[in-house]
Amino acid sequence: MRDVAEHASVSPMTVSRVLHDDPGVSKATRERVLAAVDSLGYRRNEVARNLRLGRTSGLIGLVVTNLANPFYSQFALGVESGVSRQGLKVVLTNTDEDVERERRLVEELTARRVDGMIVVPAGNDHSHLAAQPGSVPIVLGARPPSGVPLDCVLVDDFGGAREATAGLLAAGHTRLGFLGLPPSVWTSSERFRGFCVALEEAGVALDERYVRLRQRTIPAAEAAARELLELPQPPTALFCANSRNTLGAFRATSRLGRPVSLAGFDDFELADVLGVPLIVAYDPRELGRRAAELLLRRMNESDADPDDAAPLRIVVPTNVVRYGDPGSGHH
Repeated sequence: MRDVAEHASVSPMTVSRVLHDDPGVSKATRERVLAAVDSLGYRRNEVARNLRLGRTSGLIGLVVTNLANPFYSQFALGVESGVSRQGLKVVLTNTDEDVERERRLVEELTARRVDGMIVVPAGNDHSHLAAQPGSVPIVLGARPPSGVPLDCVLVDDFGGAREATAGLLAAGHTRLGFLGLPPSVWTSSERFRGFCVALEEAGVALDERYVRLRQRTIPAAEAAARELLELPQPPTALFCANSRNTLGAFRATSRLGRPVSLAGFDDFELADVLGVPLIVAYDPRELGRRAAELLLRRMNESDADPDDAAPLRIVVPTNVVRYGDPGSGHH
């Protein structure tokens, strides 16, 4: 570091500030230091740095439920951007919504002495995530803790679904269908609750014939949407609990040539081109960044008594984006 400082004509402290992305360093000084770093081939000794900070591996475990879902790649990028500033690396694992697999992965990551974990939990039993003496800090993403005192970062699933459903109702629809994930998935159950509350507030009865709750893939969602649209009195609008259900519904309505209005949770590329009228949007990267912030805070509090720190819950807001007229449906 001294060689870099001498080469850039700054103090070693300034070099350290640049390497830690201190916003107080001027652009010109930052560029001069980074040029010196490249010229000299300097590499920061992360192992020594982590030891000084009381860390063991410099690794953060990230456990998600479905890497095929674009949400999780964006979420992971947010986590990575949040922890990389502290010189930490992310180990990404996938549970496929399998609680036993999640349990094994958490145990393996703990055995590898990761410095913290961000977990999107599968199922409703989170007892295996409960803090044990000497265990690593854990923050939950996208789903809240069940029976364990852990920090979490959530999306406003209920509020977003309620607002989008209200948009369909305001456009004159009274026969509304719902395409979602199994009720055991918290995000889906909250979105279904928002859908039901919006119907109730508008004085529209929920018709169970129009509800399908087990579609994890686009083909399954297409088949479920086709079932609904081929009913003698089909729904005129569909609320889709995630992007895969929205895309499946779009395929079904397009292939059947039925004018049906769609509203979907999760923005996705080409939603505007496809003309999906209402999309509940939020920033998955922001969700990941906030989860990383909470985890770093807990890691820095490791000397304190964890029982003294009440669990924190952060809710990332949603907004409904209009890409078309929810009253007309697409053809």
